[in-house]
Amino acid sequence: MMKILVTGLVPRAGLDALFENFDVTYSAGKPFSREEILSLLPEMDGVLLMGEKADREFIDTGKKLKVISVNGVGYDNIDIAYAREKGIAVCNSPQSVIEPTAEHTLCLMLAIARRVGNYDRNLRKGIWQNVSSEPEMGFCLYGTTLGIVGLGRIGKAVAQRAHVFGMQILYHDEFAISAELEKTLHVKRVSLDELLAESDVVTLHTPLLESTHHLFGKEQFEKMKKTAFIVNAARGALIDENALIDALQKGEIAGAGLDVFEHEPIIPQAMLELENVIMTPHAGTGCLSSRTTLAVETAGNIISFLVEKAPRNVIN
Repeated sequence: MMKILVTGLVPRAGLDALFENFDVTYSAGKPFSREEILSLLPEMDGVLLMGEKADREFIDTGKKLKVISVNGVGYDNIDIAYAREKGIAVCNSPQSVIEPTAEHTLCLMLAIARRVGNYDRNLRKGIWQNVSSEPEMGFCLYGTTLGIVGLGRIGKAVAQRAHVFGMQILYHDEFAISAELEKTLHVKRVSLDELLAESDVVTLHTPLLESTHHLFGKEQFEKMKKTAFIVNAARGALIDENALIDALQKGEIAGAGLDVFEHEPIIPQAMLELENVIMTPHAGTGCLSSRTTLAVETAGNIISFLVEKAPRNVIN
């Protein structure tokens, strides 16, 4: 049987088909270390990649590798061009991340706007804030404007939820959707500058590419409303963290909800000290049900490539 390595913590319940078709090396207790992964790679025909970088060293070590299937939609942790050069297919798993990530985006949006983190921290200290005092009040989303940067699968799912919350929705994307779909989603396409100027909440849903690295920096924060919030559950490096910290410290924007960071798992101390930030540890898909569904999709990529000879979700 061909051999498959699962590099990180993935629900076993989502891997039944993988075990039925291959000789699978899997750790249920803790993820394999980088050293362990490199020692196992030479014998592997495929990898289900979770929590690890598939860089040149990784790819060169996997001398028999035919396919790498990443357990998620983002693939900036893989040297795509080098994998292609070595004849290794790279697949991602775009469907299973849509609903949980959109849900988590709304969670962050609500939490930062309604000051959930601030209220929780103070209550634990025995402080009962007087929310009749204007400085202690939160911010209601109903009737406000949401700016979505990147109206792909997840961006569309966020738009659907935001409409239910009674928000007006602007979007900025290189590619326009049809007028019919814009009407269905209740969205309007605008320039990035217009989105920044008009939005009360800005949320990011674009992939991390060379062109989108530090898409948000000093210039963009200066164009936002002082009362606006930014939410990022996509990729940390879309935002220049130093510029964000500076904008938050100076009150150029009101707050941030962050699930991703520029140098994960490292978070700048200055960010940790800010009261107007709520943070989660890249937990957008962190539900057992969604992670199990994601594992099924990711394993399915490997099966479709190696067994069924009908590749799907191949990105290179």
